[in-house]
This record gives sequence, C-alpha cells and structure tokens, in this order.
Amino acid sequence: MYSRILVGTDGSETAAKAVQRAVDLAAATGGSVTIASAGAPARVAEVLDAAAAAHRSAGVAVDAKRLDGEAATALVEEAGNGYDLLVVGNKGMTGPSRFLVSSVPNKVSHHAPCALLIVRTT
Repeated sequence: MYSRILVGTDGSETAAKAVQRAVDLAAATGGSVTIASAGAPARVAEVLDAAAAAHRSAGVAVDAKRLDGEAATALVEEAGNGYDLLVVGNKGMTGPSRFLVSSVPNKVSHHAPCALLIVRTT
C-alpha cells in the first residue's frame, strides 16, 4: 500500500506526532520512512538525527534527509521522487493565523503529487 513514506518535521513536539504516525504506517505496511526537514543546516541535522535514531528501533527502515528551500515547496518537490505518501502535521491550519500566514500543511494539500495524510497534532 505505502511502500515509501515521506514525513516532514521541524523538530517540534507536534511534528513528532506526525513522524510517529508515519513510522506506525510503515510498520503496518512493510514500508520505509524518510524523515525530512528544511532550514538551517546545523539545526536540521540535529533534528533529523534525533528523529531517525528514535524510530529505527521500531524495525522500520528509516532514513533522514535535509531539504533545501522553503519547507512546503521542498516537501512537495521531494514527494515527487517516487513517494507513495506524504505525512505532515496540522499545525498552522487552525485559528486566526491560518488566514494571515500560509501554513506548510495548507500549501502541501494543494500541491502534493502523491497521497497526503495530515495528522491532527494540535
């Protein structure tokens, strides 16, 4: 069903819920997970290393990848590289701020080239 899953994280507690859901899905379907993040190189490396290490023990093939550029655009572009599912958290999709600042989940929901799961994390 989902053999290659891409999940975006910024290292926050809410994003960790989306990562966990992606790992759970991969474990259930026999798939693999790529945990991806965009941003400052030092911060991203730290976030990705911690997230990947925490989930490798689940018996799931977990990879980590640093993306360049703005998070939503980078995730959509990466998802086009043969992923079956893109997973993101819903942070930024509720409350008044959703009208003022375009959120990552909102942007990817309009442009994802594969199936998309927006996990309720807030």
